[in-house]
Amino acid sequence: MSAIPNLPSDMPGLHANGTTNGFAPKSSFKLNDAPVENLRPLKVVVIGAGYSGIYCGIRIPERLRNVELVIYEKNAGVGGTWFENRYLGCACDVPSHSYQYTFQPNPNWSSLYAPAGEIQSYLEDVAKKYSADRFIKLRHEVKGCRWDDKIAKWHITVKNLATGETAQDQADVLISGRGNLNTPSWPDIDGLNTFKGELMHSATWNESYDFENKRVGVIGSGSSSIQIVPSLQRLPGTQVNTFVRSKTWISPPFGQDLWDKYGFQGSNIPKELRDRFANDPEYYQKFRLTVEEDGNGIHAFTIKGTKLQLDAKVMFHEHMQKRLEGKPEIFEALLPSFSPGCRRLTPGPGYLEALTQPNVSFITSPITRISESAIHTADGKTHEIDALVCATGFRSSAPPSFPLTGTNGLPLTKKWETRARTYLSHSIAGFPNLFTMLGPNSTIGSGSLTTMIESVGDYIIKAIRKIQKDNIAAMVVKEAREKDFIEYVDAYFGGTVFTEECRSWYKNKGTGEVVGLWPGSTLHCVEAMRSPRWEDFEYVYLNDLEGVEGDGLHGVGSKSNRLAWLGNGWSVNQLEVRDLAWYLYPEFLDKPVAPLPEMKESLGVRPFSY
Repeated sequence: MSAIPNLPSDMPGLHANGTTNGFAPKSSFKLNDAPVENLRPLKVVVIGAGYSGIYCGIRIPERLRNVELVIYEKNAGVGGTWFENRYLGCACDVPSHSYQYTFQPNPNWSSLYAPAGEIQSYLEDVAKKYSADRFIKLRHEVKGCRWDDKIAKWHITVKNLATGETAQDQADVLISGRGNLNTPSWPDIDGLNTFKGELMHSATWNESYDFENKRVGVIGSGSSSIQIVPSLQRLPGTQVNTFVRSKTWISPPFGQDLWDKYGFQGSNIPKELRDRFANDPEYYQKFRLTVEEDGNGIHAFTIKGTKLQLDAKVMFHEHMQKRLEGKPEIFEALLPSFSPGCRRLTPGPGYLEALTQPNVSFITSPITRISESAIHTADGKTHEIDALVCATGFRSSAPPSFPLTGTNGLPLTKKWETRARTYLSHSIAGFPNLFTMLGPNSTIGSGSLTTMIESVGDYIIKAIRKIQKDNIAAMVVKEAREKDFIEYVDAYFGGTVFTEECRSWYKNKGTGEVVGLWPGSTLHCVEAMRSPRWEDFEYVYLNDLEGVEGDGLHGVGSKSNRLAWLGNGWSVNQLEVRDLAWYLYPEFLDKPVAPLPEMKESLGVRPFSY
């Protein structure tokens, strides 16, 4: 809804021209002829339709008015990483019941660690249920984004992959929902491109390839490899050569006592339990609450020297040793010196058992080169293979593959050439009206990632509303506050297991700073996002834009009245003649609780609700 003109001419006092009956204003300031809500039109573009993009597609139209929304997704379906990753055994490596939106519980997960296809289907169903899909343009790949200081807009180049045509779009606000694990990282090995067999990355899986009766090489020992190897091992006639460069912990299933209590059968959820989850919402809600509390209760596991961390190391050691008792040499080769959690943990059901099978070769000698049909290792051996799988992860916390240019023509590749830097994971100094979800320093070592996605999304929506209501043309975080956040990040992680000596996508390659994780717990992130510190940002207002030319967004004079957002003295409810006493509606009443005297001492601290 745009500004509402044509106030009634017989209205005593205020008139549409900003003058008053009886005297002339002493300044040249004219009222902004809009109600105090100031619902000026904005356009928001979101890149990506995974968990983050779908959340934006649900919440932005729900909580904001007069905002045009477009979500560009390069794939042919929604789901992001869960649409792209289709490798054998691909599944969630945290409990499924914690890997869902808070408002859309799924009682029908088939497994404790749901397979990728099931997660993608869940996301597709959520997008359709809440009509987020009406904003999503599939097979539209963003090829470039450039901020224009003069008009305070993002220019966005988009390629329609179905037609091959390229078009230009424009937005007031740009949200990157690309995620952290979006751009595959191929290994830098001599001769990789000369291999003439089937070559694929775990994120570019060829589902049509038949692995049966094939010799398969798998490079990597991270989460993807840990899921791929046992899946390949079980296929008829396969011979799997797994090339392991890094030591790693393989954890027992998280919260095993909880799963035993509810009668889980390994990772499988019995049908009768799923039926009860589906038919007894109260029972399922209680289960979900227990899962979340369990995940949030182990944050101390990530801190050096805590009892939880030390006990976990002993337990993991015993767990791996028992599962590899038939192959003690593999146990010794895998056993890390660093603490559990330094690398991303995965329970890896069946992985250690697969390594002990006769059709799996566990190879730790470094790869020296790859030829047309084999992998050659430093011990002088040649490993003939028909197919090569690179389970070598992603370029995390890195600029997107397309050009992204901020104020004064600053490329993000230049800003991040030594390290990815953000403010609270979602804002970047020098890049106005840009917000990132699951960007650098945004994921979590324990607790619920989806809850963090929702919290960051809610923060961004508050920022969009501020831009809209306050007549802000450009909002950009201060360089000093970004620097403060990075200092905080480094100080925090100094006391955690994440800074120990290990290879991990959590870290800045080469220098070792932790750039992948939020510096704290999930609950810490939720609280940090609850109430934005608007003083940490700089602003250019619509009436100031003429001062931008030649000087970027710096040094702009304060031409406009900063309280112009007060509008014309009216509320939109009055002009639309509806809900004229909404503050008395039961759903809006905030009644204080008056505890009985005998209860006062027993009342615990409750979450703040500001």
